[in-house]
Amino acid sequence: MNTARGPVLILGGARSGKSAFAEELVDRSGLSRTYVATGRAFDAEMEDRIGRHQVRRGDGWTTIEEPLRLVDVLRTSVSPDTAVLVDCLTLWVTNLMMDGLAIEKESAALADCLRACSGPVVLVSNEVGMGIVPENRMAREFRDHAGRLHQQIARIADEVWFIAAGLPLKMKG
Repeated sequence: MNTARGPVLILGGARSGKSAFAEELVDRSGLSRTYVATGRAFDAEMEDRIGRHQVRRGDGWTTIEEPLRLVDVLRTSVSPDTAVLVDCLTLWVTNLMMDGLAIEKESAALADCLRACSGPVVLVSNEVGMGIVPENRMAREFRDHAGRLHQQIARIADEVWFIAAGLPLKMKG
């Protein structure tokens, strides 16, 4: 990330180690660290999952919880002396879908915002397009929205990483 001026996209499956890898990249930047959490804690299990992420990060992070207005948060949080980690884009897409918002419009706004950011942004997302075709319409729409968003972000990203079994594979940059 030391050489990346534009966004860094980190993709991987569930429990692949992508969040820990992203946190390490931001830690190594030497900049102030802001964590933008897009997840919503609808149940005790998700609350526990969020708590484990917070403990792993430790002190020294500013945390902003924002499930929908990601572009607004980035506009006010990104600066040359602050590295921002967004975790994660697939939860953001889920939130947009559940709230009936225009995902293509929001995705385009995010891409535009990332192009204009004055500091480093690391974005974490689940790669959901490597499995079987989902059996229901909503799941297929989710997979399609996430895949299109990943392509948009990967096109403008300075670096793209794929994480599997805790091992990073640099795909771009």
